[in-house]
Amino acid sequence: MTGSPEIKKDAMYQLLRDGKIKEFNYHRAKGREPNLVNCDFRSIDLQGLDARGLDLSGCYFRHADLRGIDFSTAKMDGASLHDAKVSGAYFPSAFSSDELTMSIIRGTRLRNGL
Repeated sequence: MTGSPEIKKDAMYQLLRDGKIKEFNYHRAKGREPNLVNCDFRSIDLQGLDARGLDLSGCYFRHADLRGIDFSTAKMDGASLHDAKVSGAYFPSAFSSDELTMSIIRGTRLRNGL
């Protein structure tokens, strides 16, 4: 599950890479579910993302802007948050503050997630 981060050709993933967060959220609301496992979100601004129930396992969020995103019901086991902007973000309760801090500062992969 936690292989190298990928830049996939999936159309929904590409919307996020292109900064089209509202369009991504619209398509999800209409029932279209993306495959985002092990995706590379390096340096991408994801503010406004509706992350409810997303499987973000193994994703790489180095330098990504995650401010204000509610990840509380997202699957994030194996994700790395190295140097991500996380102010106001809400993470699954299964992750301790130490686990999150180590991921943000050192780039360790999150474990014990939902």
